[in-house]
Amino acid sequence: MAASTGGGVGAEDVVRNKQVILRDYVSGFPKESDMQVTTGTTKLKLPEGSTAGVLVKNLYLSCDPYMRSRMTKRDPGASYVDSFNAGSPITGYGVAKVLESANPKFKQGDLVWGMTGWEEYSIITATDSLFKIHNTDVPLSYYTGILGMPGITAYAGFYEVCSPKKGETVYVSAASGAVGQLVGQFAKLLGCYVVGSAGSKEKVDLLKNKFGFDEAFNYKEEPNLVAALKRYFPEGIDIYFENVGGKMLDAVLLNMRIHGRIAVCGMISQYNLEQPEGVHNLTSVISKQLRMEGFVAPSYYHLYEKFLEMVVPAINEGKITYVEDVVEGLESAPAALVGLFAGRNVGKQVVVVSRE
Repeated sequence: MAASTGGGVGAEDVVRNKQVILRDYVSGFPKESDMQVTTGTTKLKLPEGSTAGVLVKNLYLSCDPYMRSRMTKRDPGASYVDSFNAGSPITGYGVAKVLESANPKFKQGDLVWGMTGWEEYSIITATDSLFKIHNTDVPLSYYTGILGMPGITAYAGFYEVCSPKKGETVYVSAASGAVGQLVGQFAKLLGCYVVGSAGSKEKVDLLKNKFGFDEAFNYKEEPNLVAALKRYFPEGIDIYFENVGGKMLDAVLLNMRIHGRIAVCGMISQYNLEQPEGVHNLTSVISKQLRMEGFVAPSYYHLYEKFLEMVVPAINEGKITYVEDVVEGLESAPAALVGLFAGRNVGKQVVVVSRE
């Protein structure tokens, strides 16, 4: 995790450090007022005796749906990521520049991506999941998305969990988001028939015209999701990439084909509910002999280099495209994060802290 650099004063290296603080733990839908943007000072120096940490200047921050679960107080170990510390800066994935390093893997001037603080400057002590950026021929912000955690999530979920084959039918929910837009394009590159759903006409148009999905629909305009999926998949669904949960999952289960696979990446419809919705059609898992598997990106970080070997050339050759929704400044970060849960973002939500 990233440690706040809120201490240290009295030297020529003391600078302003704007931070986004979680005021208190959240129940229900998060609000901008659950977070507070404050400005303190920090010393641009690692603490005396630091043996492995790095001091970084944050450049880009990533807003991701999983962060909602960290805003609720949970027992340590209850999830693969711990709760935020109320009263402290939020942490999340970001792109940063190393200012000082006590870790031999990193040196001053290196660009990195990984877990950092929602602040201008951070000391990162947990450097195991910090990745050095070697390829700078693409926008640096891509390392919050297509070349960062969402990218490896899409890659691992589709190729490793779903074991796809050419010609199979693929359905992606929340398909215009950071992960979904990539899953659909990976599936098209493999020669699959791909349908995505999203929550606005603008997003549906994006899926068909920008990302190359065969079909797409606005789930908000479908009174009967079971019938909608039957319309797009008359022969059934081989692969479902699950980002939504709830009623969508229930409808999908009735439309899966025999030996279908469901990669459970997220369930954004459930994150803000006090009482999660039940799933009613789980007997389809038996009758259709389905495989349904949850997964998290860090379990697949060992495949990161293999992932880059595939995706960087595809970006450079124009075979894969990526859409970002960019806001400027830490003061814009709370609204950007909250906006994920109202579907306000179009594409990967990124916060620019500094362009260097």
